[in-house]
Amino acid sequence: MRDTRESRLLLVLLIAIAFALITVDIRGGEDSPVDGARQAASTVFGPVENGVAAAVDPVGNAIGAVRDSGERHTRITALEHENAALKEKLGSDDRNRSRLRQFDTMLKTAGEGQYGIKGAQVIAIGAAQGFSWTVTIDAGSDDGILRDMTVLNGDGLVGRVTTVGPSTATVLLANDPDFTVGTRMEKTDELGFATGQGDRPLSVQLLNGKAKVKPGDRLVTFGSQSDKPFVPGVPVGVVTRVDPSGGDLTRTVYVRPYVGFTKLDIVGVVVQAPRTNPRDEVLPKKPAKPKPTPTVTVTATPTGGANFPQQ
Repeated sequence: MRDTRESRLLLVLLIAIAFALITVDIRGGEDSPVDGARQAASTVFGPVENGVAAAVDPVGNAIGAVRDSGERHTRITALEHENAALKEKLGSDDRNRSRLRQFDTMLKTAGEGQYGIKGAQVIAIGAAQGFSWTVTIDAGSDDGILRDMTVLNGDGLVGRVTTVGPSTATVLLANDPDFTVGTRMEKTDELGFATGQGDRPLSVQLLNGKAKVKPGDRLVTFGSQSDKPFVPGVPVGVVTRVDPSGGDLTRTVYVRPYVGFTKLDIVGVVVQAPRTNPRDEVLPKKPAKPKPTPTVTVTATPTGGANFPQQ
């Protein structure tokens, strides 16, 4: 296209429309008028993300390179490819072992909470439709995934499903500033609302301004009506700082989440809620306090004393 006045006006108009759509989407939240377009985009681009995730598999690429090298390269080049493929395979085995550990830990967490879960893998970070803390997983409506389902991993609460396509779904992470979940303190049962703060600790507003809370206290999800979007008992995090109450009606504490949101891989979508509230059962076991070692004092007996004759 030539740089004409009409082309420049068209470019300015397209940019203005894009900013207008972004503004409407952000202000509309979950009721955004472009939500239908997001779902359509998920339907169209979800399989593409799956395909890209598979295409960039280093093991598959390395094996393919070795398979094709015999006809096009010398024996030395083929051996170089075979060595590279072997190194990639060893790396892949390590990665698979890590994923297996994550999957086993997640199954243990789900078993303790009696959650029925559908396992999934994170295949993309972020989303084309916004700037939120989100990930895309390789499970969708074809797998029984619905909007407003709880997402967890072996460590605790990951987020909730916001958009669902046939083979993929978008998950809003618990550290997103638009994310809020009801919480309950371990043992004291004090209730509050946790809000994400990006890469900072979660901010939790306790309903009781005089609640006794200290660093090291732990929180779980309180649960929602009909278990959507949150099932109860999922570990949220550990209190790291407590703001003075100052006589306010509420009290703010800051919580380090159990989940590392920058290194998500294997997750589980809760497709069946527990029959009973697991309460604190899913929280990790606290390490036992070491028993004090008894101190034994040994007194030396003199051995060089003088011998006195008996009378």
